[in-house]
Order: sequence, then C-alpha cells, then structure tokens
Amino acid sequence: MDIEKILKKVEEKADYAEVRYEKSLTNTLVMKNGNIDAVNVEQEKGISLRVLYDGGIGFVSTNSSKDTDDFIKRAIKMAKNNKSKVGLSKEKAYEDKWAVTQKRKIEDTGLEWKIEYLQDLDKRMMDTKVNIPARIFQLNDTLIEKEYVNSDGAKIMAYHPKIGFFYFLTVVGKTVEQGYKQFGYSGGYEAFDVWDLENVAIDEVKGLNKVANQGKEAPKGKMDLLCGPEVTGIAAHESCGHPTEADRIMGRESSQAGESFIKENMVGQEVGSEYVTIAEDPTIEHSYGYYKYDGEGVKARIKYLYKEGKINEFLHSRETAYKMGIQSNGAARASSYNREPIPRMANTFFVPGDYSFDELIKDIKFGIYMKNFTEWNIDDKRYNQRYIGRESYIIENGEIKDPVKRPVLEVTTPGFYKAVDAAGNDLEFTAGSCGKSDPMQGLDVWMGGPTIRLRNVIFR
Repeated sequence: MDIEKILKKVEEKADYAEVRYEKSLTNTLVMKNGNIDAVNVEQEKGISLRVLYDGGIGFVSTNSSKDTDDFIKRAIKMAKNNKSKVGLSKEKAYEDKWAVTQKRKIEDTGLEWKIEYLQDLDKRMMDTKVNIPARIFQLNDTLIEKEYVNSDGAKIMAYHPKIGFFYFLTVVGKTVEQGYKQFGYSGGYEAFDVWDLENVAIDEVKGLNKVANQGKEAPKGKMDLLCGPEVTGIAAHESCGHPTEADRIMGRESSQAGESFIKENMVGQEVGSEYVTIAEDPTIEHSYGYYKYDGEGVKARIKYLYKEGKINEFLHSRETAYKMGIQSNGAARASSYNREPIPRMANTFFVPGDYSFDELIKDIKFGIYMKNFTEWNIDDKRYNQRYIGRESYIIENGEIKDPVKRPVLEVTTPGFYKAVDAAGNDLEFTAGSCGKSDPMQGLDVWMGGPTIRLRNVIFR
C-alpha cells in the first residue's frame, strides 16, 4: 500500500500527519492433554491515519484501500471537531529499515513439526510420574510487516517475526495445585532452545508436586522474604511500569485502565531503597517487547523509571512529552494498525545486583522464599498490592526448608521497595500480554528481574 501517497494528500490539509500500515499473519496451535484442540490461521492488515489541525487531533483506520479520499476527510473532520488542544514534541525524523533475524524461520516451520514438539513435551512431563490430569499448551507464531511515514520526514519499515508459548498445568497430590507460564521471543523457532522449555516445564511440574504433597500452612506475621525473578518481574511491571505511564499520570486512562499514585511533580521523590533501580528497555534484541522505533517513529532507548530508590522518568508518547515540555523517550506503542499509539511498556525489569542466591539467603534467620506466584492483585492507582506464592518455602537459618502453601504478602508500593536491601545477579524474564486502554490493547512484553531480598515484611 502506498502510504506516502496518502501522506502527501493529507499534508495539504493538516498541520501534521502520520500514516501507519501493518500486516500480520498469525498461526495458533492449542493442545490439551497431548491432543490437538484447535488450529487457527489469522491474517490482518490495514492502515491508520492520525492528523493535527489547529490543535485538534483525529485518528481513523481502515482495512480497505479503495477510498482514501474519504478516509482523509474523516480524519480531518474529526480533528476540526476536536476541541482539546494537542501538540506533539519535536523529534528527529529517521529513515530506516530494520528486521529481526531468525535462525529457524517461522516461514519454514510446518504444523507437523510443531505438533510433534508439543506432544514430545507433553510426554516428558508425564514421564515424571506426577499426576497431571490437565495440561494445556498454546503456541503461536506471528510475522509482522510495518511501514510508517510522517510529515516530519520519518520513513520506517520493519519486519518482525515473533514466537509465543503458554502452558497451564493442574497437578493433583494430597491437594490440587495449578501453575502457568508464558514465554515470548522475537525471532524464529530457535526460541525453544533459548527458553530451555523442556527443563523449565519439568521443574515446574516437580515444584507443584512438592507443594501439593508436602506443603504446610504458610506462617503469618513479620519476616524476611526472597522474591524469585518471576515475582520481582510482576512487581516491577505492575507497581513501577504502569504508574510511570505518563497518560495515566495525566488522567487520560482514569476511566479505562486506572490512575497512578505518581504525580507530575514527583520526579526525584523517594519510592524505595537505594538498591531499587527498575529499567524499561525495548532495545533488548530478541525480547518479546523488542522494537527499534516506536509507533510514532521515535528511536527506542533504555529508560530508568525508578533509579536508586527514586522516581526518575516516565513513559512518554510525543503527546504527553509535549504537555510536560520534554522530548519523547520512544514509549508509544499500538497493538494493531487500528489502535492509537499510547505510552506502553515493552521490557520492564528490576536491574540486577551482585549477590549470588546463596549470599542472599545465608543471613536470613526466618523467612519465606516465594519462587513464583499463583495470584497477584493491585489497585487502580498501583499502590496497594497483594502477591500469593505458588512454589514457596520456609527459610530457616540460611537454608531452604519445607514447602508452604500460598503465603500472602499484602503491601504498598513504597512498602515493597523500601524493604529491599539486596538484589541478586540472576536476571530472568517472563513474557506477558499487557492490557490497557479502551478499546483494549494487549501488547507483548517481558517483565523480569533477579532474586531480591526484602526485610521485615508482613505476611497475612
């Protein structure tokens, strides 16, 4: 589709314009208990146009290329009728073409190979002799082509292959335990080797079985806590990434996805201990949230949202950056051609420290090791939160002891981060789909961190 031609037409009638084209092809395979449950192929393509006219903004999209004149008219009319005064930060215009490399190409990987791989994974799980009566796998691969142009002179093309995998397991012992995990990768089917999928899944089965058969009642009261990377990652995503989204801070998301306890004037304010630094980095190659340029053509870069315990930076689009009088930091993303780019996370993680796991645990007299979680909750302002452990253990005198069932941590965001006194060197990532806005936008992300140690937190 000639989006440059559309741009030229609309430039004559608007103060600013940008055109995005996106085409995607997604293959999905669902397997239940070793049997194929569903196979689906979905293709989507279309264009969107965003314009500014006398401070008003208009956004339209279509999956038809027949009548672009009417398409342009609708965008201009919307901008003229929009009484809110909008501006975009001035940014460097890039011309570039980028692509994610693949070692085992999605295009060359057939359905039979995928089925055989998942059935083999299922068999290996059952070979553990653990009672796993319910096993659900979902595998999807997507090929994405994007083109972007704007009236500032940006011209960007991208080719982005992605792999996603999810499992949900039910283990039955003396009690019933359930576990799930999501994996994501930008690239080809070498992803399975990168994830070490078989060993990770079998470790999950064994851990759930241990809790189901040996788990004791979790202690309550004030004690130390070791958070495994999965718990650290969800905390970083929910209680740092979301509250630093500039549109939330400015109130735009209040009736859609929530608000933020952070205000515009809180940069530099303490939110945690000196050991807390949380970064957001879309430039990690082959990450699930990888991109080189955001949805507004701004070059991606790492951002330190909390730095040494202080609020340091927000996630910005060009619109929110303009309102705050700064430059965009390349955080505007859209889930599809028919969604407007807004401030979003990509790969949010607690920056690792220098401690080994043994060093973190050795001086804990009594506490809990929450390796992963079975449930989390957080309020609309991302302040009050709750984490419930899945595979968790008692720590006594620097050693891991008995497994415990569902320890419950209820804490505020500052309460969580101010309790951190050490971070490990074992950085790990978990994939997820981050939801936001209305209409809903689900976007591929990584969330992660190392094992971290918290002192004197209260379990209920």
